[in-house]
Amino acid sequence: MSHYSKSLLLSSLLALSTFVSGLGRSCSAPLGGGTAAPSDPYWLQTIKHQGTSAFNSDPSSYQVFRNVKDFGAKGDACYFYSPKTLTYSYPSSAMSSGGRCGGGSCNSSTVTPAIVYFPTGTYLVSSAIDTYYYTQIIGDAKKPPTLLASSSFNGFAHSSWASSYRSVRNLIIDLRRIPASTSAIGLHWQVSQGTSLINVVVEMSTASDNNHQGMFMENGSGGFMGDIIFNGGKYGIQVGNQQFTVRNLTVNNAATAVSGIWNWGFTFQGVTINNCKIGFDLATGGTSKSNQTVGSEAIIDAVVTNTSVFVRSSVASNGQLAGSLVLNNIKLSNVPTAVGVAGGTTVLAGGTKTIASWGQGNVYSGTSGSKTFTQGNIVSANKPSVLLDSAGRILGKAHPQYENYAVSQFISIKSQGAKGDGHTDDTTAIQNALDEYAGCKIIFFDAGTYYVTDTINIPAGAQIVGEAWSVIMAGGSAFSDQNNPRVVIQAGAANSQGVLEISDMVFTTAGPTAGAIMIEWNVHDPSGQQAAAGMWDSHVRLYSQCPPGSDNSACQAAFLGMHLTSGSSAYLEGTWVWTADHDLDTSGSSNISIFTGRGILSESRGPVWLIGTSEHAVLYQYSLVNAQNHYIGFAQTETPYYQPSPAAPAPYSTVSTYNDPTFSSSIDMAWGMYIQSSNDIIIFGAGFYSFFRNYSQDCLTTNTCQAQIFNVDSASDVTAYSVSTIGTTYQLSVSQDGVIRSSDNADGFQETFTAWSK
Repeated sequence: MSHYSKSLLLSSLLALSTFVSGLGRSCSAPLGGGTAAPSDPYWLQTIKHQGTSAFNSDPSSYQVFRNVKDFGAKGDACYFYSPKTLTYSYPSSAMSSGGRCGGGSCNSSTVTPAIVYFPTGTYLVSSAIDTYYYTQIIGDAKKPPTLLASSSFNGFAHSSWASSYRSVRNLIIDLRRIPASTSAIGLHWQVSQGTSLINVVVEMSTASDNNHQGMFMENGSGGFMGDIIFNGGKYGIQVGNQQFTVRNLTVNNAATAVSGIWNWGFTFQGVTINNCKIGFDLATGGTSKSNQTVGSEAIIDAVVTNTSVFVRSSVASNGQLAGSLVLNNIKLSNVPTAVGVAGGTTVLAGGTKTIASWGQGNVYSGTSGSKTFTQGNIVSANKPSVLLDSAGRILGKAHPQYENYAVSQFISIKSQGAKGDGHTDDTTAIQNALDEYAGCKIIFFDAGTYYVTDTINIPAGAQIVGEAWSVIMAGGSAFSDQNNPRVVIQAGAANSQGVLEISDMVFTTAGPTAGAIMIEWNVHDPSGQQAAAGMWDSHVRLYSQCPPGSDNSACQAAFLGMHLTSGSSAYLEGTWVWTADHDLDTSGSSNISIFTGRGILSESRGPVWLIGTSEHAVLYQYSLVNAQNHYIGFAQTETPYYQPSPAAPAPYSTVSTYNDPTFSSSIDMAWGMYIQSSNDIIIFGAGFYSFFRNYSQDCLTTNTCQAQIFNVDSASDVTAYSVSTIGTTYQLSVSQDGVIRSSDNADGFQETFTAWSK
């Protein structure tokens, strides 16, 4: 069975068992399963498209949804589509028309969003298709289309500039017509946060010594990708990036499944490797800022079959840190070497076996700051059953695409009276639509910016999908007072249960909104339906045009980014809670000073699966208080660039109701992660970064940008693997007493410890 057929079957089974706690006023029965006929096109192709870009210079004529066939593409494998000439370049015209940001014309822009849609078919391409900024390339999810590279293809089959807000999903990229001896790359994916690859298959030559490559990534600051397959090739993927999470990666019949060039930290969750020579081939040994190699590789839940070497390092560790490695729940079948070094040295013998928890690097425990270099078994975190699937692996759930659903099962928010023009108050129209149709229709937020002035209550049972990251923007007096914070988006009533899905949305404010709690997540998944309440490819983005040094109420964007309450559960994948450090809509992407009080606060008793980033909030990026049963990986944070001017918590105050951390003259900058009275917390890959002191980077050479960044109190039960930090004196503290010194763990530009537990 094909990858996407399995996905469709799973989606169908889940849909049939959907439970909702309530139904909208117009609902006579729950939504149930999809009713689309097998021959029907994917709903996204045929739904009425009335999306707009509210702040585009010409919103009435700007086209958001672009079907490549409307631009002349045939999809019959007989026509060549070349981006080199716009006259005959059908996919490229669909990408670029309307004065969009891309192709080197600008760094970023939020006012030219687009979906470039490929109906099912085979599209013969002769050179690269460049992805523009703020673009979702989406193929028919029912029967993904194929981009077939011609035999004369020259270049990357798909390329992108390094930046955010790009997504590619539901495509088959076929390089097999290109001669095996010719260098060919399916995906050039040098991207940052707020990006995703979903349900992509790359087909390559299986000839000996071929030069095909599924993906090449040389830099960036990611990011998430999941449910991806690479067949054949010299490399399945060759990657270098600051950090990334990769979920459900399959590589078959490649010489090397994963080639690691460099990183500060990668988390691979759910890996299948079949019939390869090498599973992971890692460049290692660079432990100075001038010699960056693979700093941290964390692999959990892998199945490796008929592969000579699972993990190979380029140089031996020789008894000291030279690149951190964590292996957890790795099942090997006919794999002679589990971990080795180029040149033949075996570090860990393979065979047919299961590796429970193994590490290479510096290991710590409790309040001891003494490191133990380890090449062997390491602490094995307790994994609560609520976090695991039926096979005992950390659960993963694919981005909902509703591929079996008919257009009649959707309701458009604009057809219900919302304008999405960025200034009309859409609060009532949105709430009415949710109250009418939640639980029996999928709510489609046509592209636009929906201005709201009061809380939007999303009932349990609702399923919401945006179009090119539809925006809900909060503003007005209700959200202006930090002493009386108010929720913008309430996901489920307190203690509610049911399905609740949000995908492809952005939540923001039009300040001053110092009292805005962007998302309050209350809903819990029903018994027997793990991860039924979740959010995919959806982000909190908080920014305004406040130049560096601004410190006034007009630049206060929010009180709190996201709050997971005690009775909730949540599956959050590719979530980016970002207080902007630069302007997305001016040339040069100039620095700005925006203030958000807090990033993500979780008081949830779980289960919670959290793959995402939180950056530049004043008090903390992640705070876990009385939390239980969390799986987090990869967690990436950045401290605000302006701190300590003003010093945390200014311009906000600590609030005991929210269990805020305390600050002092020596602890005057935001915490990357702060954990209090929490249990069964698994952190499987993290990067906590502090690059500046009041916009100066002089502190980086001495790791004195801030003193402490990651704190766990004495009452908590936490296991942390593969944690990298930058610019901080202590990598980990217990009850605000520094424990792990960064000076002990030089590992490139970053410092890395392999494992810590308490």
